[in-house]
Amino acid sequence: MGEVSWPTPEELNAIRKIVSEMSGRGVEEVQIAISPYRICPLGAHIDHQGGAVLAMTIDKGILLGFVPSGDTQVVLRSGQFKGEVRFRVDETQHPRHSIGKNGEILADDSSKLQEECNWGNYARGALYALTSRGNKITQGIIGYICGSEGLDSSGLSSSAAVGIAYLLALESANNLTVSPTENIEYDRYIENEYLGLRNGILDQSAILLSSQGCLTFMDCKTKEHKLVHPPKLPKTHKTESQKAYKILLAFSGLKQALTTNPGYNRRVAECQEVARIILNASGNNKMEPILSNVQPEDYEAHKSQLEPDLAKRAEHYFSENMRVIKGAEAWASGKLEDFGKLVSASGLSSISKYESGCEPLIQLYEILLRAPGVFGTRFSGAGFRGCCLAFVDADRADEAASYVREEYRKVQPKFASQINDKEVMICEAGDCARVI
Repeated sequence: MGEVSWPTPEELNAIRKIVSEMSGRGVEEVQIAISPYRICPLGAHIDHQGGAVLAMTIDKGILLGFVPSGDTQVVLRSGQFKGEVRFRVDETQHPRHSIGKNGEILADDSSKLQEECNWGNYARGALYALTSRGNKITQGIIGYICGSEGLDSSGLSSSAAVGIAYLLALESANNLTVSPTENIEYDRYIENEYLGLRNGILDQSAILLSSQGCLTFMDCKTKEHKLVHPPKLPKTHKTESQKAYKILLAFSGLKQALTTNPGYNRRVAECQEVARIILNASGNNKMEPILSNVQPEDYEAHKSQLEPDLAKRAEHYFSENMRVIKGAEAWASGKLEDFGKLVSASGLSSISKYESGCEPLIQLYEILLRAPGVFGTRFSGAGFRGCCLAFVDADRADEAASYVREEYRKVQPKFASQINDKEVMICEAGDCARVI
């Protein structure tokens, strides 16, 4: 796959210049936290149940230029949002949300959430995660954060990428040595405890553990991970899996944020209900009600007790877990077409069994299935907004992108017009989050 193409020297220099002007320090003092977006080709909607997942990063994401502030002050500006965020690291941070019984998000009324720049919540969340776990943060940062230009990042775990960028910057400014595994947990505290989103650890794991050209296999129950390398063939061979693919991102134009959509948290609750029913029926009611605690044979023996909706959620979980295992084998063997078929099957199960997705995303998925050179496609992210991902033959990526653009404009002219010419983006595999 060659060198990682992102960030470019031009992007890095532009950010260093802005932070230098904000802080009055030399450009050579500015550090940059690089936090890539992730895609999840397989393992849709099962991370929160302790299932297995395959993920990788792409060559797009979040860049946070920063210098230690020299005092307790945090000062932040954004390339995407107006205003300036200011707070001190010695201020106590309180969670912003709690979660009601049916999975809806209850905003903390006492918080000044509406009054301040909302985009600063992730930086405050990073401070909350670090200090509430006993880390000593005495120094703030002066920073400038931006996402990849022209990219609608919904469905690419941009929230986890932002949280990780702030964690890395605060840790660096305070000379803390924190392992990727610890940062996975810290970012989960930002998302689960501070912001009130009931997601698993897939996004953080992919962003922090990936290696270019590899898939990260993650067991979300045991937290064990391993890299799945493409096959190493002699230099004389142009290997299929290493040379032949690009990653296509096709954007729907849908913008609704996940924390305000009860669909995501409701599905989590349904999966837990399935686990509870089967664990009770199999005499394991002392176990935590998540589907990874349910043995496949117990599921087969007692699945007739599930009402239709719950039966579909269970079917998605068990079939998706199997697709992850087969997908890792296909990737390691360089069988990209087999891998692609599993990705598309995952997409179909997300629609018909997990019942996520909405009309524009389902239409995008169907267009991508027909597009030239596409090996496989599915929603990226939860499927309640955002984009679809596809693995495509590198030689046909431009042709596929044009086809998707034209076809989507026919079925969703309104949404397509909102994203101008950025409906489809051609990407490469990325690397892990780091500070340079």
